[in-house]
Amino acid sequence: MSLNADLLEQSFDKIKPQSEQFAASFYNNLFENSPEAKPLFANTDMAKQQQMLVAALALVVDNLRKPDVLNKAVKNLGARHVKYGTKTEHYPLVGAALLKTFEQYLGDEWTPDIKKAWTEAYGVLSDLMLEGAASVE
Repeated sequence: MSLNADLLEQSFDKIKPQSEQFAASFYNNLFENSPEAKPLFANTDMAKQQQMLVAALALVVDNLRKPDVLNKAVKNLGARHVKYGTKTEHYPLVGAALLKTFEQYLGDEWTPDIKKAWTEAYGVLSDLMLEGAASVE
């Protein structure tokens, strides 16, 4: 796994001070762009869900330079998402919402290089989550 840790860390550091708003915007983007995802969250405490999103992103960014830790954590995350009803087709919806939200929050700092770094990172992470999901199905 060769992710651009520097760009991912730098861009996430800019999001951190607004992480609560970022998470709320992410779910607004997800539900606006992909209304079919909304039923997955019908019985969800969205404030808690938003905190979990930020925690998951922080876990990823904090462990970019520790691939063994990151791989295990992300596969476990994928395994847990099976019980929430997450399916393979949901992953691109989440990725699109995540990239859109980063673009909104980074504004002019959302450069082609940062977009590429997050796009590649999401691809790797979703593949790992799907591996984790497959291990429990």
